[in-house]
Amino acid sequence: QVQLVESGGGLVQAGGSLRLSCATSGRTSSTYAMGWFRQAPGKERDFVAAINRSGGSTLYADSVKGRFTISRDNAKNMVYLQMNSLKPEDTALYYCAASSYYGGPQYKYNYWGQGTQVTVSS
Repeated sequence: QVQLVESGGGLVQAGGSLRLSCATSGRTSSTYAMGWFRQAPGKERDFVAAINRSGGSTLYADSVKGRFTISRDNAKNMVYLQMNSLKPEDTALYYCAASSYYGGPQYKYNYWGQGTQVTVSS
């Protein structure tokens, strides 16, 4: 069992930056690949970024490539999402999730946090 708690969301102006954090507890976080997803009001939850167990490989959605960076610190059981050059369309509830399958589809993520709200004003 893994528990995930996101933090770091907030209100920011377009062009600004935020760093989201995901604290993991329970089974060692390095056992899992980790991902960030987001859901805007009235829309489906979408993939944002993923990182493998060691942190040596990452994947990004095209919409955030070059602006967002996912990272992890297995010693601290933490996963991060650095978000730069934020746009109003990045406004969403951001979720951290854990999966036994790196790069797998959303349904392969077994554990989810409650989410942290990111709002980008124009």
